[in-house]
Formats: sequence, C-alpha cells, structure tokens
Amino acid sequence: MSKPFTITTAISYPNGRPHIGHAYEVIATDAVARFQRMMGRDVFFQTGTDEHGLKMAQTARGRGIEPRELADEMAGYFKVMNERLNISHDRFIRTSEPDHHSASQAIWQAMEANGDLYLGRYEGWYSVRDEAFYDEKEITDGEGGVKLSPQGTPVEWTVEESWFFRLSAYQDRLLALYESQPDFIQPDSRRNEILRFVEGGLSDLSVSRTSFDWGVKVPGSDGHVMYVWVDALTNYLTGCGYPDDAERMARYWAEGGDITHIIGKDIVRFHTVYWPAFLMSAKLPLPRHVFGHGFLLNRGEKMSKSVGNVADPMELADRFGVDQLRYFLLSEVTFGNDGSYSAEAIVARSNSDLANSFGNLAQRTLSFIAKNLEGRLPEPAPQDVDSDLLKMVADAAATFQTAMVDLAPSVAIEAWMRAVFACNAYIDAQAPWALRKTDPARMEAVLATLYEAIASLAIMIQPVIPASTAALLDQMGLDGNGRGYDVIGGDFYAGLRSAGFTLSPPKPLFPRLELPVEDA
Repeated sequence: MSKPFTITTAISYPNGRPHIGHAYEVIATDAVARFQRMMGRDVFFQTGTDEHGLKMAQTARGRGIEPRELADEMAGYFKVMNERLNISHDRFIRTSEPDHHSASQAIWQAMEANGDLYLGRYEGWYSVRDEAFYDEKEITDGEGGVKLSPQGTPVEWTVEESWFFRLSAYQDRLLALYESQPDFIQPDSRRNEILRFVEGGLSDLSVSRTSFDWGVKVPGSDGHVMYVWVDALTNYLTGCGYPDDAERMARYWAEGGDITHIIGKDIVRFHTVYWPAFLMSAKLPLPRHVFGHGFLLNRGEKMSKSVGNVADPMELADRFGVDQLRYFLLSEVTFGNDGSYSAEAIVARSNSDLANSFGNLAQRTLSFIAKNLEGRLPEPAPQDVDSDLLKMVADAAATFQTAMVDLAPSVAIEAWMRAVFACNAYIDAQAPWALRKTDPARMEAVLATLYEAIASLAIMIQPVIPASTAALLDQMGLDGNGRGYDVIGGDFYAGLRSAGFTLSPPKPLFPRLELPVEDA
C-alpha cells in the first residue's frame, strides 16, 4: 500500500484579485494531485488564502473597511477562480479561521518550549509588500534614495519590540538536511541559491509585530501578533489536523511522509529555511519536497499593475476555454523555469495540439465507426503494426507517469504528443476509409486499434485536461471506475465489446480557436 500523498500550493495573499500567476500555480498543483489519485494514492490537496499582515491591514484601511471584510471579499474571488478552473482541492484554507489560529499558537508554544523564542527589540529593514525582514547585506539602493529588498520591493527601517526565533541555531541542521536530502529543494537552481544563503550565516528572525493587530495573537504576550510567515506557513499543518487530530496528522503529515509544497521561486527561502527550522524546533516532521516554480511573463515581461499587463485568469478561461488554458500553461512552460504567455500563443498551441492533432484524431475515428458500423465496436484482428502502435502508446503512458512523479508536466505532455502523432501517422498510413471497400475486416482491425489507442491517450492526459477527457471517455463507454493508468494496455476494449456497447455519433471536443480582434 503506497503512502498518502500531501500536496499544497502556497496560500495566496489576497490584497487584490487573483491573476494568471495564481492560476498557473494552482493548475500545476491540481494536475499533480489528479495524477497521484489516478495512481491509486490517498491524496490531500490544500490551497487557500493568507489573510493576515500589515499589507492587508493597510489595503483595508485605504478602502475604508475592516481587514476581515477585505479578507472575506478577496477569498471569495480565489474560491471562484478555483471552481472555474476545475481545481480539485480537498480543502481551501483561510488563515483567519479559528482552527488555524489554534494551530499557529500551538506551534508557537512548541517552539517556545524548546527554548527557541525570546523577547527583544527589532531594528532593521522590513518590506511591507513582501511581509519580510531583510539583513543589511541584502539591501540595495534604488532611485531617489529608496532602499530595496532582493525582490526589488521598497523596505523601511523598523524599530519595535519583538519576539525572536533562534534561526541562527539551525544553520548546521539545515545544511545537514540539504545534504542528506538533495531533492528537498527543487529544482537545483533554487537549491543552490538557498545553500549559498544559509552558508553565509543566519541571523535570528523577528517573529512578532506590535505595530498592527490584524493577525494571530502571540500566546501570553499582550500586544503582539505573529509575524505573518509563522502564521502563514503553519496553514499546512492546520489542514493536516494539527495539533488535536493525531490520526489525521499520522495520515497526511507523518515522519517520512510524502509531502510536497508547490510555491513561487520568490518565497523559496521562507519554505526551505524558516519553515524546516520552525518544524525542527517544534519537533514535527518535515516536508519531503519544496518545488519553486518560475514566474509567468506576459509576452516576456513581468506582470505589473502599473504597466497594465496583469491578466485575469477568469477572462482567459472564458475566451479560450478552461482545458485549453490548463493545457497551454502546463505544456508551454518548463516547470521550474520562467515562462511566457500571450493570446496568440494560447490559440496556436490549442489549435495545433488539441484541435488539429488529438481532437481531430478522435473525431474522425469515432465518427467513422458511428457512421460505417452504426456504432458497433469493430472486431480486432491485430497485426504487428497494430500491436506496435499500442505498445508505443503504453510506453508513452509509462514515460508520462515518470515525468509527473518528477514534477515535470511539460515533459509528460511531450510524451503524450509523440503518441498522438504516432496515431495520426498510423491512421494516415492504414487509411481505413480506403479499406472500407477493399478489406472490411482489416478496416475493423485498424479502427479497433485506434479506438483502444484514443481511449488510452484520453486516460493518460486526464490530469491536464480533465473535463474534455471525461467527456470523451463518457462517449467511448469507459465508466468512472475504469479510467486509471492500470487500464492502459489491459483488456478494457474486449470488455466494452462483450457488454455490447454502442458508440453514438461523437461531439467535437476542441473547436478551433480564433484570435480575438483586439489581439489580432
């Protein structure tokens, strides 16, 4: 029996509506979660919103509302986005929920009991936009004398009473973690950045604020709220039942468990330095993998509200289709690297791969069967060329699975597309439309081979385009229990025939997209 599989996105900071970068992260994580479920795993997939901190308080004040009201409104937008994009999360967590406050206070008390928290005075550079403290050595000069963080965000000198976490005491233990688990931080470029940062020496970390009160209260310390990253990172434990549900924790956050965080590259430090140190201090298990994906760029440029190139994922889904958008983002961008998108690129990729290659293959094959055999599934009589094609599809499915385990969805999709191309070459070479008059038995054998291959292709790509493949597999008679990877290469086709399944005229899956007038 395989271990349960826990996977999370970073929780989104909802001081504004979701943009395409939020959609990219949650779509990629959803594809991995769906894949692992298809592999028979017990999966827990969590996403949500990170609702505390000075930035939320300031945004709410600027709108003349309370932070809670802002959080309720903005969390609603993220929930709607997830529903629209067909995200299969098991929990949408909000850090303003009472059980999360309890979990955050519990880990605080565990770190305090371990002797890793002390009261002091913080003087240093703080970025409101990042909700992060930075050392002097990390600060650079910007235009007009503005001081900038490593992320290019403005920082301000902050002086206030603060609780500190003894991060400096964990330098050697963190380096030992990175050495013993080389795949803890992925991809390697992120791992190298963190290694250099930790090897350069760690300072103790300010973990409370007194200048605002929108956050989790520090236990036994009036006037202090937790630094947002203690609170935010603990959300992963909250969803797994910490601190009261020991059974759930043993299931989804166990020592040696299969726990993966999918996050943006700009917050890798918080997840691979601060987070494991907090967990070590609290004597809690560590995640297995932290994967820092790249940024999504608009026509090669970083998205910015001031530039006006921030894309609304809901608008893109409405214009191009949810599965088309999902497919584009996961196929076009090498996961871990920065990637670029545009309306032209989405239209071109969708039309090429989905409409012309896979969609057309399925439509012409199934329509031919429905018309010429009145929907009766054709009689197989495999020749070597037929068996070779089905083996090639099965091999592609194995490659697809390996790539998804390795968190490489674009590599998985490449394997799938090679199998789609092979099927298109096969149908062109075998020409069942010509065999209809010259060799009807051979025509049926070719169509039977294609039917099995198309069903296998649909099963394979389900994590990426779930709604479209569900519709196709419904048309082809494969019920919900017969859509796992173990079906590929099996005898499902013989089962459909023996059950007397009859194919109805198919409906096209992927209409060709046209470039919107404003983008032409």
